[in-house]
Amino acid sequence: MTRETTEPSAMETLLSTLDLEPIEVDIFRGRSPKVGWQRVFGGQVIGQALMAAQRTIEGERFVHSLHAYFMRPGDPSVPIIYQAERIRDGSSFNTRRVVAIQHGKAIFALSASFQLEEPGFEHQIAMPDVEMPEALLGEQQIKERYLAHAPEAIRKYWQRERPIEIRPVSLTHYFSDRKLDPKQDVWVRATGPVPDDRLYQAAVLAYLSDMTLLDTSLYAHGTSIFDQSLQVASLDHSMWFHRPCKLDDWLLYTQDSPSASGARGLTRGSLFARSGELIASVAQEGLIRKKANE
Repeated sequence: MTRETTEPSAMETLLSTLDLEPIEVDIFRGRSPKVGWQRVFGGQVIGQALMAAQRTIEGERFVHSLHAYFMRPGDPSVPIIYQAERIRDGSSFNTRRVVAIQHGKAIFALSASFQLEEPGFEHQIAMPDVEMPEALLGEQQIKERYLAHAPEAIRKYWQRERPIEIRPVSLTHYFSDRKLDPKQDVWVRATGPVPDDRLYQAAVLAYLSDMTLLDTSLYAHGTSIFDQSLQVASLDHSMWFHRPCKLDDWLLYTQDSPSASGARGLTRGSLFARSGELIASVAQEGLIRKKANE
């Protein structure tokens, strides 16, 4: 009698991907899921590099900020080596630097700061007043209603199983070439349980923070990252972790792009819990240029 095996869910695959293999002191090996992408998703590299940094921290100190640069596309067919460097261990703060290496070259570099939790002043901006996720179309409804006549790139994006579900407040951008205000609101949610572990919660939050950001900088130009005539890629990524979050409910990811120039677009993002609590802030600049004519 053979035992039936089931494929891991997208979230289980993500958690396994974030569970780096230690191969030496402060050196880790990360692998990429086989999902057919030509390059490694940027959020995966951010999450893995953050996990590498977190595993060099002792005691109850948690990430409060990270700053990263993407230097080369990641190759999903081979492992990524993460080398962590212990820059400073202070009485309240710890600083780490992580370099991701493939084929003997650096593809990504991250600096992260960790802090012993302490009380202090408290304030935050208000969450925008938008429709709740239950009032919006779910991914299955979007597939059924819109995907039959959508461009192939959009169909592939929505049909692939992902660890993070996305519910945009507006779908206009996906199916129109109208020039829109460079801002969007997107509800995001883990599609499976995330461990009750601050290290994994921070890494998953870092992973999803790279989703939809770059696209916002194209709203004002009536196009999207699915436009095959464009070359788009994340250049850098910064994130500030304000408050812990268990990722067991929807988060609102509100974004705006204050500027595009020099073939680059800048986008800012705020991640709110359903309660209105500000969980994290994000900023990213990406390459957005027309491909050279063949």
